[in-house]
Amino acid sequence: MLTVQGLKKSFGKFEAVKGVSFSIEKGESFSLLGPNGAGKSTIINMLTGLYPPTSGEIHIKGIDVIKNSKQAQKMIGVVPQEIALYETLSARENLKFWGRMYDLSGKNLDKSVDEVLEMIGLTDRAKDKVNTFSGGMKRRVNIGAAILHQPEVLIMDEPTVGIDPQSRNHILETVKRLNNEGMTIIYTSHYMEEVEYLCERIGIIDHGELIVCGTLKELRETIGDRSRILVSMEVDRLHNLENMTLLTTLVSEKDILIDANQLTVFHKEPQLILSDLIQLLTKVGTKVTSVEIIEPNLESVFLHLTGRSLRE
Repeated sequence: MLTVQGLKKSFGKFEAVKGVSFSIEKGESFSLLGPNGAGKSTIINMLTGLYPPTSGEIHIKGIDVIKNSKQAQKMIGVVPQEIALYETLSARENLKFWGRMYDLSGKNLDKSVDEVLEMIGLTDRAKDKVNTFSGGMKRRVNIGAAILHQPEVLIMDEPTVGIDPQSRNHILETVKRLNNEGMTIIYTSHYMEEVEYLCERIGIIDHGELIVCGTLKELRETIGDRSRILVSMEVDRLHNLENMTLLTTLVSEKDILIDANQLTVFHKEPQLILSDLIQLLTKVGTKVTSVEIIEPNLESVFLHLTGRSLRE
């Protein structure tokens, strides 16, 4: 359905996207996962034809997005990160406006608007102005505008940022339903739990580079199903070589990450080394304030590959 090859984008001397390549099958749900500023939105803007790439190729269903952007855009629905609605129009009026942009009209437009309002759970608020809606409700209308023309590919850029849990759950269920009905989904996020719930394959983006791409199972295998031991400390005493050497008596250096007052240790059976780890930290004069064991997840994969958190 979509292929991206050697995609680059520079803004002056700043290289925002650095030679990214991936492909997405028809009906697949694919995520670009990474922290804010990783390059996800820049990639999305190139996929939709809003930004011309500095170099590289993009094809949607065989159509060159760069050379034939208008033809490709007819197959795409886009849910932007920023809400793109007219505040003083009602939900129905907004949907009818965007439907006309997709060349819908008459009974077909009315039918599509009614179906979308039901899908996003706002039929009873259809006549209310958007400026009376909560942030979550506005985002649901935003999604409705993107699916009016029944696109083959739905591209969603951080669609749940800053909304209430109820709206967030409704959006995730809607996306899941659309995908189950055969729509190809491209979903960017820095919320790992959303990606784990929605997506069959995941590409991890950091500093404009695609670090790894695969299924959740394949990504977890990169850390060997190892859990994380998170140790918070009152005073950081672990940056000198002697203390690092002491830690490597328990685990290898590549499985140790230190950031300010937090120590992260990767281990397949954390319970086996936890007591020794705490004793060692106490020995070097470090006061432990909390300890947490986290099972393998996407956050663990990202932290292991980049040395930093998805939230950073």
